[in-house]
Amino acid sequence: MTDMRPRSSLCKCIVAAVVVTVGFSGPVAADEARLDDLFGQLATAETPEAATLIQNEIFLEWSKSGSAAVDLLLQRGQDAVEAGDPVLAAEHFTAAIDHAPDFAEAYHGRATAYYMSGQIGPAIADLRQTLILNPRHFGAMRGFAIILEELGRKEEALEVFRDVKEINPTDPDVTNAVARLELALQGQTL
Repeated sequence: MTDMRPRSSLCKCIVAAVVVTVGFSGPVAADEARLDDLFGQLATAETPEAATLIQNEIFLEWSKSGSAAVDLLLQRGQDAVEAGDPVLAAEHFTAAIDHAPDFAEAYHGRATAYYMSGQIGPAIADLRQTLILNPRHFGAMRGFAIILEELGRKEEALEVFRDVKEINPTDPDVTNAVARLELALQGQTL
């Protein structure tokens, strides 16, 4: 009997170690503290190149849903966007949304796919949902500003581009958009 007790204790320790390991090695979602730090760095980046590196880190954090399956669907959607297949991309992003309806990056991806296929209304709806879930998603803000400008709503586009510029002051495309819209609206009441 004395041989059983140590073995039983050993088994309990092994089971506990497995439970702890599995518990801590599960899906990883975006790290909010890391994001806060990255946004601080982005606001003070001295060059557009430095800002781009920080943006890439932010997008990497945002791409973490907490589910390997949803992350795979997101990646497949992004690959389809890059391959120029917005219909397939939208299907992958929709599947990701079906599995993780609170995952902002899937809505952002699908908005891009919809925009690519000329579906402006659904693109705007998904950009709106992205910003509801992630209010500082500068990619969604930027996309929304681009659509507003294309729709002739220059004042609103300028306002959104200015919001993006507050988050990322060194982005040359946003700086140019602000300057272009300010010039276009010069003399008009905002």
